[in-house]
Amino acid sequence: MSITIPKAVQQFIDYLKFQKRYSQHTIISYHTDLVAFFDFIELTFGNTALPDIKAAFIRTWLASLKDQGMEAKSINRKISTLKSFFKYQLKEEIVQVSPMSTIISPKTNKRLPQFVEKADINTLFSYVEFPDDWQGKTERVLLQLFYNTGIRQAELVSLKESQVDAFKSSIKVMGKGNKERIIPISKELLALLKDYMAEKRKAFDQYDQEFLLVNDKGKKLYPKYVYNAVKKYLSKITTISKKSPHVLRHTFATHLMNNGADLNAVKELLGHSSLAATQIYTHNSIEKLKDIHKKAHPKA
Repeated sequence: MSITIPKAVQQFIDYLKFQKRYSQHTIISYHTDLVAFFDFIELTFGNTALPDIKAAFIRTWLASLKDQGMEAKSINRKISTLKSFFKYQLKEEIVQVSPMSTIISPKTNKRLPQFVEKADINTLFSYVEFPDDWQGKTERVLLQLFYNTGIRQAELVSLKESQVDAFKSSIKVMGKGNKERIIPISKELLALLKDYMAEKRKAFDQYDQEFLLVNDKGKKLYPKYVYNAVKKYLSKITTISKKSPHVLRHTFATHLMNNGADLNAVKELLGHSSLAATQIYTHNSIEKLKDIHKKAHPKA
């Protein structure tokens, strides 16, 4: 079957959007990678049909990315995009053999995720003062949500009032790939959310009623607002280099693991599709055990 490359790319993007139901952010990343790849192929090797793209062409592109100083993690993401793309072309019988079958991903340096120490988290919620205005109330709630549930920034921004289950003390989260998961919350956090929702009705005549968290204009939060709030308050309590919402997700998982939580349970709470993504938190637990052993064992 003959098909133009732009049409093949569009069909693949439609597949990700309507069948795989990937997020808009992920779809944009895939599309950007594919456009960059095929632009390089045309510029370097001329007008090439999909079945004629060889593994050597792909290695040339990857080598050019490395020469530009791109990190192995970013290159691996592009390899993943191409593997998914050509797997789809195989399924559609556009190509007979995937040129990705012999492509090996470069090794990445595994860095332990940064997290906030328990003492610093205690300082944040027990001693740091939040302004007694709507912004202060919202910032306190979003920080509590991040630390107590481990949800992603995109999940928090789109969290709706209807997803809070007061009867079961839980929240329902729609994660990557539209996968739904239930996260239990404490009585304290539930009470905080109830108070926030009640105060919201008093504070605004008009507001985005569907969403749980709104800014001081009653509008749904946007990612930069959330990022800036987290960075502002983490800067008050910790010296770690990264101060993002994802650091609080790492903190949630690390504190669970350090207190003996089951790895599978942490996987479900985080919404990971496989244990591989969750296992990185066991390294932080081992580091803690090493520290305890060193301080407590007579022969350490």
